[in-house]
Amino acid sequence: MLERQLTSGLGELGLSLEKSQINQLLVYIEQMEKWNKTYNLTAVRNSRDMVNRHLLDSLALLPWVTGDSLVDVGSGAGLPGVPLAIARENMAVTLLDSLGKRCRFLSHVKRKLGLNNVTVVESRAEDWVVDERPALITARAVATLPVLLEQTRHLFSAGTVLLASKGRWPQAELDSLPADFSLIESIKLEIPGVEGERHLLRIKLT
Repeated sequence: MLERQLTSGLGELGLSLEKSQINQLLVYIEQMEKWNKTYNLTAVRNSRDMVNRHLLDSLALLPWVTGDSLVDVGSGAGLPGVPLAIARENMAVTLLDSLGKRCRFLSHVKRKLGLNNVTVVESRAEDWVVDERPALITARAVATLPVLLEQTRHLFSAGTVLLASKGRWPQAELDSLPADFSLIESIKLEIPGVEGERHLLRIKLT
């Protein structure tokens, strides 16, 4: 049962969510699995794998998700933005993606789940103009860190933090960071049911 799988995984991560949030997450992957047949949103094809590789992998970031606003760059199917928006109901979450079909899916998910704290924006990161810079930027398998930081430089304020999800330790990327960005800390993540290395990197403008 997917609900048991999800709640068990959250427990292993030291997290807990309300029943209503669990239900929203399950509807989300149900919709992802359904739309994936036509829109090719993710290479993960079945909902059981989506629980671990998408939901738990995204929610593992929660202890570091603070502040009042978040921009998920290259959101794709909404990862990690949608799970984080469900878990952080009072945080304004912007899902930013350049592909129209993905944004149509994200807009559908927003309506279906009643995510009033979510805004969907169809744009390339480097072309998007913001009035207020976010507290957090998330990115999952979007680009190398040097490229990502140059594309999103205009989104950073002095207090903005990038939460970058990576697999293997990206030493070459860290060695090539733009001179005015620095690594605050790295966290090695253990995702229930997912093999391989996972690292969370917190990066700021210096």
